[in-house]
Amino acid sequence: MKTTMKAALLASSSILAASIAAAQDVIDLEAIRVESDAAQDTLGNVEISAEEIEERNAASTDELFAGQSEILATGGSVIAQKVLVHGLEESNLAVTIDGARQNKGAFHHTGNVPIDPFLLKSVKVSSGLAPADAGPGALAGILAYETKDARDLLEPGQTIGGFTGLTFGSNGGTFRRSAALYGAQSGFEYLLAYSRQTGDDYENGDGDVIGGTEPDLTDYFAKVAYTTDAGKRFEFSAEQISDQGLRPFQGGFPRPDFEDVPGRGTTYLVAVTERTSYSFTYTDENPQGIWAPTIQLAWNEQLVDAESAQGRNRSLSGKAENRFALGSGVLTAGVDFFHETATNTGTAADAGEEELSNIGLYAQMRQDVSNRVSLSYGVRLDSQTYTGATGEEWSSSGVSVNAAADVLLTDRLTLNVGAASVWGGYELNEAALIGLRSAPVYGDQITSRSTNFRIGLRYEQGPWQAGFALFHTNIKDANDPFTTTGEAAAYDVTSQGFDAKLRYTGTQGYIEGNWTYADVQIDEGPVSTTSYYVGRPVGHIIGLSGAWDVNEQWTLGGTAEIALEVDEVPAGYAPLDSYEVVNLWAKWTPPSYDNLTVRFDVKNVFDTTYSGRGNDGVGFSAVEPITEPGRTFLISANMKF
Repeated sequence: MKTTMKAALLASSSILAASIAAAQDVIDLEAIRVESDAAQDTLGNVEISAEEIEERNAASTDELFAGQSEILATGGSVIAQKVLVHGLEESNLAVTIDGARQNKGAFHHTGNVPIDPFLLKSVKVSSGLAPADAGPGALAGILAYETKDARDLLEPGQTIGGFTGLTFGSNGGTFRRSAALYGAQSGFEYLLAYSRQTGDDYENGDGDVIGGTEPDLTDYFAKVAYTTDAGKRFEFSAEQISDQGLRPFQGGFPRPDFEDVPGRGTTYLVAVTERTSYSFTYTDENPQGIWAPTIQLAWNEQLVDAESAQGRNRSLSGKAENRFALGSGVLTAGVDFFHETATNTGTAADAGEEELSNIGLYAQMRQDVSNRVSLSYGVRLDSQTYTGATGEEWSSSGVSVNAAADVLLTDRLTLNVGAASVWGGYELNEAALIGLRSAPVYGDQITSRSTNFRIGLRYEQGPWQAGFALFHTNIKDANDPFTTTGEAAAYDVTSQGFDAKLRYTGTQGYIEGNWTYADVQIDEGPVSTTSYYVGRPVGHIIGLSGAWDVNEQWTLGGTAEIALEVDEVPAGYAPLDSYEVVNLWAKWTPPSYDNLTVRFDVKNVFDTTYSGRGNDGVGFSAVEPITEPGRTFLISANMKF
């Protein structure tokens, strides 16, 4: 290991030295072909834009990814929702908000990072091929949320503005309202925003009320920034999001991810999940010479307060990096760190806290090496220390490498290929279970590593785009966070299959189809839908989306998800049923009132009764999985001023 560490350090130092020696004016990163949207899409790196987020009128994470076949989110209330990429659960990804690392959730029946999409600017999702500068622990890729700035909302020449939004939904009488005030002048800018969602439990397609699904979400958001005349930008953001509705409990534990647990009495009690995040970021938006630095310091907390499930995860993280210009590309090099804790905040006599610290050194090169070949390649070295609740410590280090290529075969046909080996390190145990029933006893602790491969072709001609790619992700020794006593348990997790895409973009709109097949296995057998922190069975998922600008006042659109039956399931599970769900919408801007938008949605048009493919417990006889909302009519009004 020492030899590997020295080699990685020497390689990073050599790349850094060469970049400084050859530095010129900073190159626009987006101009490098391997970083183009088309190349990144074929390489499995999807970006959901602000326009797409607005099209989906998302009020929660599961609605945010509508029409995306490779990305699924579990359903039910906000407290229960998790994101899955190719069937792998988001705790196996590096999750960030505005570049700031997020810790995972505290209890396996609850989600990881509660999100209110109303101020999201974009979401970037990488399935496997994470670059070195994406941060540590990106075993199965990255999930990067970016929020809007005041300058994203202000009209040209405007120095102060705001918006208000109201949405009413027929299913459960949901009521969503949001408001924001923002401005910019003399280099200063600010954004203050608030969102609130309330309502009752929804009904599924059969007309059955699904208990514990009432929305009760509150989100406070603030972002202030100052940009000097020379382009030095200082930005601070803060957010607190809280969900605290009535949720189902059995035996004192919340299970908002299930509809019911037969044989166990269900009561409905308040369960709280909260996220509090702060971040400070310095960037140079007008770099001169070799220096184009970014410095960030962030802190966040994920909290679950639900009777017997009491846990808190905290994360302090930061980075300092610079983008060095070379003759044919850009090298991003830097150092990052995090210090995270998992704490049982309950009253158990043996309740304890675990700690995990990491420091990383990384370099990622992106360059056009010829008119036909563009490359991205990088290396990072991470060193970790894990401290158990008993005070025992374990330390280890690992090297991660990645490489991707964009090769023009013809003027219309392009080959994309990439591979990555990622060291994942240790993993904190589940905060709510640390010392819950007995004092923790630790055996040998192990580290995880993933290998990722992807190869694909894309074809572009006029308004048509098509792509097909094969992928393979394997995580060895994926830590089991349930285990708080004895030897650390681990899994061998694999997701492999294909992604296909066909898109037509016209002058007044687009239509797009995505098709993903993901075979997810654990220890060489089919994964179950209760494999928390690991993954879910996916099989074939088809996603459709489209929008059409009828005229200056009207836009029509919709999304659909089609899931085919999955027959290969573990013992004790039933095959997963197929389903088809269609959502339609229409947006109207009244003549002479271009600051007002009225929108009409019909979600689950055909009133289908189904459990989303990513939901916990589907096909498992011991539980009744959450079924999704039936047909829902929504009317929304949004006004800018």
